[in-house]
Amino acid sequence: MLNAEEQRRLDEDGFLILPDFIAPERLATLRERTIALFNSLGEQAGAEFKPEPYTDRLANLVNYDELFQQVVAEPKLLAGARQVLGPEFKLSSLNARSPHPYAAWSQPLHCDTGALPDEQGNKVCNVFWMLDDFTPENGAPRYVPGSHRFGQLPQDVLADAAATHPAEQLITGRAGTVVIMNAHLWHGGTANRTGNPRWALHSFYCRRDQPQQQYQKKLLRPEVQAQLSSALRALLALDDPLNDELSTQTTRMSGFLK
Repeated sequence: MLNAEEQRRLDEDGFLILPDFIAPERLATLRERTIALFNSLGEQAGAEFKPEPYTDRLANLVNYDELFQQVVAEPKLLAGARQVLGPEFKLSSLNARSPHPYAAWSQPLHCDTGALPDEQGNKVCNVFWMLDDFTPENGAPRYVPGSHRFGQLPQDVLADAAATHPAEQLITGRAGTVVIMNAHLWHGGTANRTGNPRWALHSFYCRRDQPQQQYQKKLLRPEVQAQLSSALRALLALDDPLNDELSTQTTRMSGFLK
């Protein structure tokens, strides 16, 4: 599903921009549903995941609507995840994020889940769906070119990972654009200096031997799990004993660290 040039750009640049990937009607429906869900959940919005300062969030979106189930299973985007992670991968989470208007908060440069590649290759891949325009003023993500090959975490080598990096650039685009990113790339959302929200969906995938960011088997309602196709069940690792064990180990370690 990716042509040779798209594969090359994803490998070399660490990300691939797909302009106008989301059809206008689908874009409008996704944006409307995302905002309505956020408003309806109130203080529970994003409770399945960690909070972020000055940011509206949703988490565990597969649990809420078939629309979001379609998002995580989009064939070309799965091909992109496969290009980054190899053939054995799974959904780690599907979240939504919008930095607050007029907020000074910017994310520090980071690699998702603090992961580094190992001898088996890359561990994480993030796909973000622009539900609004991404501009230099409204919180477009920054990145450091080539950093997916550094083999280092920014917080380990930078004096201040929240500071502006001399080589950083922005990923911008029109609403409807989708970006496939090797999530070992040093990146972070910037401040939204406008008066409007800037929503995006983040479909996050990991290698099969890594724990899910959000353990889908526990978080998805039984009636949602029951109606999923076999392909979706496999993508969400619902019947995977290894995934269950990884989740148990992660929970134990989390408790130990506390």
